[in-house]
Amino acid sequence: MTLFEKLTQDQIAARKSRDEGRLSIIQVVLSAVKYERIGKNRELTDEEAQAVIAKQVKQLKDALHDFESAGRADLIEKSRNEIAILEAYLPEQMSNAELQKVIEAIGSQLAITGAPSDAGKVIGRVMAEVKGKADGGKVKVLVAEYLAGKQN
Repeated sequence: MTLFEKLTQDQIAARKSRDEGRLSIIQVVLSAVKYERIGKNRELTDEEAQAVIAKQVKQLKDALHDFESAGRADLIEKSRNEIAILEAYLPEQMSNAELQKVIEAIGSQLAITGAPSDAGKVIGRVMAEVKGKADGGKVKVLVAEYLAGKQN
């Protein structure tokens, strides 16, 4: 079963159980996946569908940050629930220790000096290797720490 089919089945189940919160966010994601599918003029792979879901999660996390800054408790809880629902469709995220091992391996392959200009090279290679299993912001922070350690 493809991810798109699973989303569709979960949408039907949420509609039957009258779970409005779950139904709402699944419909949003299905719409985004369908839009991407139309744009590519073909069926999406599971990895491409996961990328669309990850983008939705990132948008929700950005909105959550704004809601927390504004003190909107009602929207904070709703956003957290939606993020939790969508993260169930994504691959398990790598731990910091696992990411650091990948960063170190790539850093040694590229013979990094620790200069800030090396960050883009390392981040690009790490993101290509972990493919959706790590948040780009987390990778950026860990690469910066790695490069700072290389300078010392």
